[in-house]
Amino acid sequence: MEISIRANNEIITLINVFMVEPDNQAKLMQLLKLGTETLYSKQPGYIATSFHESRDGRRIINYGQWRSAQDLEAARGKPEIGEYVKRVKELAQYESVVCEVSYVHRV
Repeated sequence: MEISIRANNEIITLINVFMVEPDNQAKLMQLLKLGTETLYSKQPGYIATSFHESRDGRRIINYGQWRSAQDLEAARGKPEIGEYVKRVKELAQYESVVCEVSYVHRV
């Protein structure tokens, strides 16, 4: 399923902002793609993920969608996800925010 951004559609949005040294941005991107393709995408309730690299090399922003907050929390509680997160934390600091889309403007 592709990412579809619509207000009030009952989908949970997970936004992560990863802060990384420019020399490690490519390594982190590879690790994030690997984790998405081999771990997260296999979890119940997972819908889609997109990654956005800052041009200065210091951030990667993740926009992920899940069917429910319960699905996201269940995935986060799995040991294999915990081990993966440890690897991510070796390369970057990050903040996670769980959101609901409340407004979209299109032309």
